[in-house]
Amino acid sequence: MKSAVETLDPTKVKLTVEVGYDELQPSIDHAYKHIAEQVNIPGFRKGKVPPRIIDQRVGWGAVVEHAVNDALSGFYRQAASEESLRPLGQPEVEVTEIPAKAGEGQLVFTAEVEVRPEIELPEIGSLDITVDAAEVSDEDVSERLDALRERFGTLVGVDRPAAEGDFVVIDLKAVIDGEEVDSVSGVSYQIGSGNMLEGLDEALTGLSADETTTFSAPLAGGEHEGRAAEVTVTATTVKQRDLPEADDEFAQLASEFDTLDELKADLREQVASTKTSNQAVAARDALLEALSSAVEVPVPSGVVEAEVHRHLESEGRLEDDEHRAEVTEEATTAIRNQILLDTLAERLEVKVAQEELLEYLVQASRQYGMDPNQFIQSLDQGGQIPAMVGEVARSKSLAVALRQVEVKDSAGNVVDLTEFIGSDEEDAAGEEPADAPAEPVEEALVDDSGDAAADTPVEDPADESTKA
Repeated sequence: MKSAVETLDPTKVKLTVEVGYDELQPSIDHAYKHIAEQVNIPGFRKGKVPPRIIDQRVGWGAVVEHAVNDALSGFYRQAASEESLRPLGQPEVEVTEIPAKAGEGQLVFTAEVEVRPEIELPEIGSLDITVDAAEVSDEDVSERLDALRERFGTLVGVDRPAAEGDFVVIDLKAVIDGEEVDSVSGVSYQIGSGNMLEGLDEALTGLSADETTTFSAPLAGGEHEGRAAEVTVTATTVKQRDLPEADDEFAQLASEFDTLDELKADLREQVASTKTSNQAVAARDALLEALSSAVEVPVPSGVVEAEVHRHLESEGRLEDDEHRAEVTEEATTAIRNQILLDTLAERLEVKVAQEELLEYLVQASRQYGMDPNQFIQSLDQGGQIPAMVGEVARSKSLAVALRQVEVKDSAGNVVDLTEFIGSDEEDAAGEEPADAPAEPVEEALVDDSGDAAADTPVEDPADESTKA
């Protein structure tokens, strides 16, 4: 097999592939066998029809069509691999030549496909990364203590207008064009939480028990979601949360400590741990931002358009131009970052250990509310494990890169992030790498199923972009 690559633009290439008859022969033999099992020819049992009879009765065109459809995706993948291409989307395939008859000729096809562009990353160690200092103030400890006190607080009815933070038992009725479309009663709502209707916090503030007011707001759910409604709200009860005194008795109730001072010391350590963890997250974000600012990353428009279409179609909002603009911006940023991180992972020779992959898959299964074994089995059956390896590799690439950067806090102190980013020594002593390689945005394969008409160009029935 011979192949050649023509660069059409920084994110798109044209791959020309020539396949000799000998290399196509196994697929031709398979085509004869498959057709022999499908056709009924007097005097021959199914599966036992000789090739010459198939040529006479069915035609060489049907045989070579079947063979090409069967082999095309494999030859494409092989050529893309040999040319070190990194496809990011579905190729547009055109078959330009097929063997004219049995025993001679060749298969020639072209594939235009968007690929990961070549980008030059800056020297990682030269980047300046600064994060907020992880200083713990008395106010931080007090906030954590108050949050703990709220967990043990009690709601007490009050005879005064409702204020922010109060809990109000409410009745709601929504009316659109004079018709009641929804109503609820006896619902407890905390003013300031903002998790119900837009404008509800303002309407309830200043309202006493058994008082009613109306306001206009877009409905947040149901068949009238998004439509403006006239909402009537009645506060049936106003309650405030009384907090227990912060003393030794509370410390014994809310923790394993005997004194308030011991509890505060533990809360201080918790805040410090959280802030240190936040430094690691901030450092990763800052490194990605620094790399993005230092490198111009061409983004393949076709991949962006495909992702935007998939997203909008899943939401049933293909005609929403305003939302399309938002999703397009988000998709462009996500794909740009993915190209950047794929390049970084490759440069740093990042390896994903089996344990790291398993940990990621277990966490992902929890997000989907699935049993980890069923989740992993589903991904494996769908051929998605390589994509998961790619996700882990991209994330790990930032951690590995941070090992080469001196991260400082806003006070100028060097921040040790080893606890969060690991070390090269730990990686070297880790498990064997996961078998599957990192995958790009979308696996670029030609469907190897289906048949086309014998005398028409071979098309990929799963891809409308394929042309001849």
